[in-house]
Amino acid sequence: MSFATEASRAIRSTIVLWVISAVIYPFVMIAFGQIVFPSQVNGSLIRDSQGQVVGSSLIGQPFTSDRYFNSRPSTTNYSSANPKNDEALVLRTGISGASNLAPSNPALIERIVGKDDPDPSKRVVGDFNRLKNASVQPIADLVYTSGSSLDPHITPEAARAQIARVAKTRGLQPQQLETLINQNTDGRFLGLFGEPGVNVLKLNLALDALKSAS
Repeated sequence: MSFATEASRAIRSTIVLWVISAVIYPFVMIAFGQIVFPSQVNGSLIRDSQGQVVGSSLIGQPFTSDRYFNSRPSTTNYSSANPKNDEALVLRTGISGASNLAPSNPALIERIVGKDDPDPSKRVVGDFNRLKNASVQPIADLVYTSGSSLDPHITPEAARAQIARVAKTRGLQPQQLETLINQNTDGRFLGLFGEPGVNVLKLNLALDALKSAS
């Protein structure tokens, strides 16, 4: 068999394999995903009552108002489009990650415990005291950041710790909020792996819907 014949066969084989692996297979996987897992392949997007996309069930958002269930603290402010103290524009890149601060680090202690100073303008109310002042039990995931700083969930205990504050602010019955928390609690994967968690964005959307319905 001549060299030209072998070369021609090799080129044809390469083209066929390229079409299969680089064109046909990706499009088949895209079609399969759109048919079987349409929500997941499109980013697990969450829409409000008007059908507008308000976020993803996989990415947390900052909620700090007393009218809402608050999220976990985030070292990246959930990669907000307008983060504070970000002159280098580092946090606008959508990065994630923990602070990696040791328990003895002054910055971590100041954020959690606060800072007392004779000058009132330099005093800092830590997250622990802020929660206590709001009559919220300082559950661990309301004080400490997650490993990714993009965690969309809090524990059911952390959500229930905020019931009294949200109920008072909105004029709702605590039992209504307890029901919302139960309805928006994600169980263990396959009933075995992980721990139950409450998606804060979904919970707060349900909270707004409850207010408008009432």
